[in-house]
Amino acid sequence: MSMNYDVIIAGCGAAGLYAAINLPADLKILILCKRELSLCNSMLAQGGIAGVYNSPSDSIQFHQNDTLVAGSFKNNVEAVHTLVSEAARDLERIIELGVEFDKNSDGSYHRTLEGGHSHHRIFHRADSTGKEITATLLENVRQLSNVTIMENTIMCASRKTSTGYSAFLKDADNNYMTANCHFMILATGGIGRVYQFTTNSAIATGDGVTFAYEMGAKIKNLSYVQFHPTAFNNRATRECFLISEAVRGEGAYLLNCHKERFMHNYDKRLELAPRDVVSHAIVLESRKQNSTDFYLDISYKDSEFLKSRFPMIYRNLMEQGYDLTKEPVPIFPCQHYLMGGIDVDQNSETTLPNLYACGECSHTGVHGSNRLASNSLLEALVFSRRAAENIISRLESVPDGFEDTEFDAHIDAEHIPAGIRTETRKIMQNSYFVIPDKKAAAEGVNRIEEIRNDLLSGKYLVDADYVLAKSIVTVAYIILSEVMQ
Repeated sequence: MSMNYDVIIAGCGAAGLYAAINLPADLKILILCKRELSLCNSMLAQGGIAGVYNSPSDSIQFHQNDTLVAGSFKNNVEAVHTLVSEAARDLERIIELGVEFDKNSDGSYHRTLEGGHSHHRIFHRADSTGKEITATLLENVRQLSNVTIMENTIMCASRKTSTGYSAFLKDADNNYMTANCHFMILATGGIGRVYQFTTNSAIATGDGVTFAYEMGAKIKNLSYVQFHPTAFNNRATRECFLISEAVRGEGAYLLNCHKERFMHNYDKRLELAPRDVVSHAIVLESRKQNSTDFYLDISYKDSEFLKSRFPMIYRNLMEQGYDLTKEPVPIFPCQHYLMGGIDVDQNSETTLPNLYACGECSHTGVHGSNRLASNSLLEALVFSRRAAENIISRLESVPDGFEDTEFDAHIDAEHIPAGIRTETRKIMQNSYFVIPDKKAAAEGVNRIEEIRNDLLSGKYLVDADYVLAKSIVTVAYIILSEVMQ
């Protein structure tokens, strides 16, 4: 079965949804959601969204400088300026769409502070800002009659055609179909599941990066992987519950295995240093103390304030047997975010015409080598809107009709061997975690290449397991290849 659309958006997080909202109502749009609609990294974002909006003391220059400092000045300065200067526009728009941020008693918006920020500029909804924004955007998209959302539908492959792009899809009932479009937006999120431990949801397997790479689009700085310093450390689950940067912003201390503060030995900004600095400090302190026992402690603060300010974090920690208001909680760095990705310009267009990438899967260059806290949701909004605007500017030049493309699911082929994803994650965890191990990376990239070549041989059934394994292996291959250059 073949279906035709003006725009296909792969991904239903903040970037994909906001792009759909900003496209004209007379365009036929398909949004692909790999799993259930509530499962995406945007929904998990806790701290908030950064931006200078109706602020008497802050400025876009301050926000720009903080972003450049956090990114070790490896950022694309033009992209950073676009991000900070257009923040107010998109903050105002999502408020108009119904997003509710916390307010002070006088009715003004409450802005919090996070690591790397020089001013209080983080708008938030308690500690569930991503859920508030994404759920509101989804509610608005569902009211658009021109948008079709296909839930539990995985994109198995994509291909450039003479009239745009084609996507090979497999739905929840195991039906295969092809969808064609003039414009495609990849908004598929991160790559967290390439690692043994991550704060990312189960959908974060790097599919968009893999599709773009296979079609010939440029991938840039994929080795710019951020490890969040304060993930809850229960040493058991692959998906590690994030304890937001905002907790340190409200005064939490980092403690080593002796329950002693240690950040003063590594950076004058102490607990409010950028994420990469704090993660490096924890790993170095871990080696010094020969222990991976680390804690975050904010128990000296008023308990009612903590329960009100961090209700989700408090509730989740209580379920794990820890009371944030009474005791230190165990933490350790784990994979959190991707700064590199599908290389795009200021309009979110890739190196392939009419193929766009937005959100975490893209490389706009705004983050440099380390993302400043709460810039991720802002990037998703600003650059997905710019993608929509660029598509609008090209509508008169689209070709008539759609080229039909055939894909092969290898229905009679065997299932992929067991253990591919597990082996890949172990290689990545051992060779490229916070402080890279080049020897392990050299050995790992050879093994990853072997696995990838086998998957590309065409002898396996193209199902969800195959697609996810190929994505994880491809992302690992690109990252380790960069590391070895």
